[in-house]
Amino acid sequence: MYNFDEIVDRRGTGCVKWDEMPNGSVIPLWVADMDFKAAPAIQAALRKRMEHGIFGYTIVEEPYYGSIISWFQRRHQWTIRREEILYTTGVVPAMSVAIKALTMPGEKVLILSPDYNCFFSSIRNNGCEVSESILQFSSSTNRFEVDWQDFESRCADEKTTVFLLCNPHNPTGRVWTKAELEHMNTICMAHDVKVVSDEIHCELIMPGHCFQPFAAVSEACRQNSVILNSPSKSFNIAGLQIANIICSQPEWRRRLDRAININEVCDVNPFGPVALMAAYNESEDWLDELNAYLWDNYTVLCDFVAKNLPQWKMTPLEGTYLPWVDITATGRSSQEYADHLLQNAKVWVNPGTMYGPQSGEGYIRLNIACTKALLLEALNRIASCK
Repeated sequence: MYNFDEIVDRRGTGCVKWDEMPNGSVIPLWVADMDFKAAPAIQAALRKRMEHGIFGYTIVEEPYYGSIISWFQRRHQWTIRREEILYTTGVVPAMSVAIKALTMPGEKVLILSPDYNCFFSSIRNNGCEVSESILQFSSSTNRFEVDWQDFESRCADEKTTVFLLCNPHNPTGRVWTKAELEHMNTICMAHDVKVVSDEIHCELIMPGHCFQPFAAVSEACRQNSVILNSPSKSFNIAGLQIANIICSQPEWRRRLDRAININEVCDVNPFGPVALMAAYNESEDWLDELNAYLWDNYTVLCDFVAKNLPQWKMTPLEGTYLPWVDITATGRSSQEYADHLLQNAKVWVNPGTMYGPQSGEGYIRLNIACTKALLLEALNRIASCK
């Protein structure tokens, strides 16, 4: 029904993904941004709002909250209460808000490394120290897993006060199971560590996997967590600047609200709430077709790699549209290989070391949220410059 093969020329539109690199021949498979037009219902809602012609300060009204509550209840069986929702401009600002609200400078924030690069900067910008528990790739399960002994030892550190979770995980593509999330929380609660869960990729789930909201695992998880989410990644509307912080603890919520105002991320633009409501109320079928297209792209990628790039080792993609590729067999470091691809294949990928200097070494991250034709062109370029 929806044409994800449509080629949309994004150059010259102030697009970070396509216009950041002056060389017009480069194929960008780096930043997490899709090349697909937003769902028709979102476009129509934005067009209607734009035609009003006045774009002043915006009140976020009750239907906005109802859209969020309805979406997560019917899609993920997670009951959110109206008073638990705080809106802000994006998940990264929300992350900084949560760290500011729940930590003191000098404390440690635990992450599962490799991890989204903004986790590192957000923690450090708030005067805290990053504590990295490095994920281990298990040959028996063929996926990245938590080193539970190391995780608990880091939680037990008296300086550790917050665990910043990426659920689903960027960049390894893991979709954490209910049992894993429950175990994380049990350990965290035993050591008075609060959980902040970034769930921005929660709708980008591949076949055979199911997203589990952290706060919906159990009442204990609900009470010990702050959830960050947004439709921005799933519906390709990141530029519209809208996200939510969901927290059941009234005192934490008071501190979060205060931090939102301290960080001056309390006002959203007129288009963000409109797009969120159109996404959650009218675009579920578009999202389902998108996920099917992304899975097909991943299958194409894996088939191509098996036939043409034997020096690559694909790790399973359970969620997100960001495959994590082991390139140790190339004999190059992550940065050297990313530079090699950019200079010789004219394909821009992210070196794994962006996501952890130690844990990300030997990997690159790709963005497959593009047309199949563009993905194949990029892969053929890469294969031709081994």
